[in-house]
Amino acid sequence: MTLCRNAGFEPDVRFESTDLLLHLRLVEQNHAAALLPGLVWNGQPPTVTLRQLPRGRRTRRIFTVVRRGRGRHPAIRACRNALVGAVGLR
Repeated sequence: MTLCRNAGFEPDVRFESTDLLLHLRLVEQNHAAALLPGLVWNGQPPTVTLRQLPRGRRTRRIFTVVRRGRGRHPAIRACRNALVGAVGLR
């Protein structure tokens, strides 16, 4: 939303979903515009026109959730450490 507002317009949000492929299909059918991560293409050529985002600070919040008492499990800790390392927060 901030990217849109910084570009001078208020987004008209008509669809909300956590399903990236649904977002892609809506764009392909000219029902929406979307901010999609590169992983959507899975090494394939894009099926829609791509536009560069304006330069500046971009952020994303990622949360992990585990069952109570499992947060110290080695696999959980390794996954969380990998996420932290991937974004350079160490």
